[in-house]
Amino acid sequence: MFELRLLCHESAVEPVSEALEALGALSVSVEDADAETPAEQALFGEPGMPAPREGWSRSRVTALFNEETAAREAARLLEPQDFFAGGELLGIAAVAEQDWVRLTQSQFAPVEITPSFWIVPSWHEPPRLARQVMRLDPGLAFGTGTHPTTRMCLRWIAAQGEALRARRVLDYGCGSGILAIGAALFDADPVDAVDIDPAAVQATRANALANGVRLSAGLPEAARGVYPVVLANILATPLKVLAPLLCAHVAPGGFLVLAGILSRQADELRAAYAAHLSIDVSDEEDGWVLMTGKR
Repeated sequence: MFELRLLCHESAVEPVSEALEALGALSVSVEDADAETPAEQALFGEPGMPAPREGWSRSRVTALFNEETAAREAARLLEPQDFFAGGELLGIAAVAEQDWVRLTQSQFAPVEITPSFWIVPSWHEPPRLARQVMRLDPGLAFGTGTHPTTRMCLRWIAAQGEALRARRVLDYGCGSGILAIGAALFDADPVDAVDIDPAAVQATRANALANGVRLSAGLPEAARGVYPVVLANILATPLKVLAPLLCAHVAPGGFLVLAGILSRQADELRAAYAAHLSIDVSDEEDGWVLMTGKR
């Protein structure tokens, strides 16, 4: 397999990518050519907010071809095109054969939540001191335990311990189902997990089965009534929009646990929830905060 690497201006990325696909590229990827330099540009905004801009000023476009001759022919045909004006051929190189499954697996090690509570991919043995183990492999839905927001939520769950036993829990925006499964491992029951993405619902059901826990996973309308614990690890903007809905699901004396919030956004969240519930920062890690409140 061979990769063709090109440097393109912002306006050329789309036509160049389409041309490469038409010329038989197996895949086309685009990266910020100025990544990890002072000129690096962020493109992704929060849900409901426009992206800062549509593309990078300079992009590195990489296309994979089965044969070197196909990669060279694609480069030859692209170079004289008007839409490639100002672009640059960075090179053509053979791609080393790799065991991609093993390489991917090597990037995911067991994750410590507490000294006795760990998230362990299926290809690893649990650490010797682990007493509570969640088996979770990376997949299409968000939530493997490596992100600070997920770890803080799971630490909160672990800190409740016996207090969760036989208590109804809602995981709103469940992704992989990691928080719902965490609650079920600490004997919460029943546990409802909901998400707007059907793929997340399927991932949650599969992950629950792999961990031998019982929960109900569905779309948001499946969340009904009030819960002693409501968990929502999303992002600040949707959390603000969802304030009335989430608070309506919190039972008297119940807890609301919110994550996906940057430290600088804590005041915005306090204000958004003030009319419904008083919330405050209860944990912080790597610039992210966990905010909790009790009705």
